[in-house]
Amino acid sequence: MTQKFDVAVLGGGTAGLSGAVVLSRARRSVVVVDAGSPRNASAEAVHGFLSRDGISPLGLVEIGRAEVERYGGLVLRATADAARSTDDGFEVSLDDGRSITARRLLVTTGLTDELPGLPGLAERWGRDVIHCPHCHGWESRDKPIGVLATHTEWAVRQALLFRQLTSEVTFFQHTAPALTEQQAAQLTAWGIGVVTGPVDSLEVAGDRITGLRLADGTTVACAVVVAPPRVVANSGMLTGLGLKPTPHPMGIGESIAADPAGLTEVPGVWVAGNVTDLMAQMMSSATSGAAAAAAINADLVAEDTRLTLRLLSGDYWEKRYGSTERVWSGDPNPQVVATAAGLPSGTALDVGSGEGADAIWLASRGWKVTGVDLSQAALDRAARHAADAGVDVTWQQADVKTWDPAPARYDLVSVQYVHLPRTLREAMYRRLAAAVRPGGTLLVVGHHPADLEVATLRRPRLPHLMFTAEDVAAALDPSAWDITASAPERAATDPNGQQITLTDAVLRAVRRAPDRPL
Repeated sequence: MTQKFDVAVLGGGTAGLSGAVVLSRARRSVVVVDAGSPRNASAEAVHGFLSRDGISPLGLVEIGRAEVERYGGLVLRATADAARSTDDGFEVSLDDGRSITARRLLVTTGLTDELPGLPGLAERWGRDVIHCPHCHGWESRDKPIGVLATHTEWAVRQALLFRQLTSEVTFFQHTAPALTEQQAAQLTAWGIGVVTGPVDSLEVAGDRITGLRLADGTTVACAVVVAPPRVVANSGMLTGLGLKPTPHPMGIGESIAADPAGLTEVPGVWVAGNVTDLMAQMMSSATSGAAAAAAINADLVAEDTRLTLRLLSGDYWEKRYGSTERVWSGDPNPQVVATAAGLPSGTALDVGSGEGADAIWLASRGWKVTGVDLSQAALDRAARHAADAGVDVTWQQADVKTWDPAPARYDLVSVQYVHLPRTLREAMYRRLAAAVRPGGTLLVVGHHPADLEVATLRRPRLPHLMFTAEDVAAALDPSAWDITASAPERAATDPNGQQITLTDAVLRAVRRAPDRPL
């Protein structure tokens, strides 16, 4: 089953969870895909994160997940294997066989630390083998620290930063190119000793590092080893989108390039955290996730605005009805059939008549019908269908956003699935209600907002165009109408062929005769 969301957040560290909270609070449908193995899982605690200093990395993740879920976001314990572009966004394949689709992607998959190939180094990573003075430096204060160099410039920088925390720092040249004269002077200025020659192994006693053994057998004492890794963005799932990591200017790794808001060169794909900023710490990663989320939300608002304007335009409907032989099934809407079957035939107004199925069905049962639609192409097609059926229908082209029908003319006014913004919708229903004769019926059917929760339904997510029957009733004078509002469910099939349940907003209102008591 493929589920559709506004935004899929790939990666559930601080950047991803922060972004997901921002988006969920903006009432976006959000899914976070994360297997729960953060980069810093081996560390005892998170540091430098305001209000959460000292919390375990997994504990922070659990708090973030709970916040996402509090605002309606979904967290999937899985890993994103691949992503590809689709006509309406992106499809992401997960390692558990599921797939999801989303209009936008926020990729926060972090990076992989490629440690120097020194035996025992990886096993002590995050404990007494560290790399960041701001993450773990305080816990290493006043201890003898050895800086293992594989990249000279980076290792010199680390040695100078850790010297702020302890007076005992030793620079191990190991496999890095020789120091420049300026670099050597910088280390000397801080009293940092330099040991040349490759390091062969760690010396460990009582589950603690005691020193580094050189290839010549010499051991230099230290309690903490700073091993700057080569860092590479976890971006393999983006290959199908044409996104590849680019080298860091200092040569310390590779990341995905993006603008200041996190937008990549692929429209619709944002990145945040270490996948785009190799040096970002947890708090700055959280900030970048929130900033990217805000940009994504604004981008979706802009797209939804364009889509709404398109749906309200005559050109859109002319192209739609003019592009294929038939858009709808040709069957009358069930609520029209159920309502009209219990009424004597009279005059009927079919608003948003489309290809004419409702109007033709009513006319075949003796109703005198006027079908109104914005699209002339739809009306022309409806007229052909009516002629084929041997019935007479009056067709009228009009924009129901502003069209004002003659008052008190119709025994039945039917409005099927006409969706407008609230202010336009309420004004339209007041005008259409005025066209109903005393004793006549106003029938309104639309897509209920509950359909937004049907994950596999591929319909534009425009909640401001959807309504309940009670929303329609609010536009009517309750003293003048007998109103029945309901939300019946009906079986349907989604684009994947799966059975789903949809909900309609159905209002039936009968105008009271002037002399009829309340």
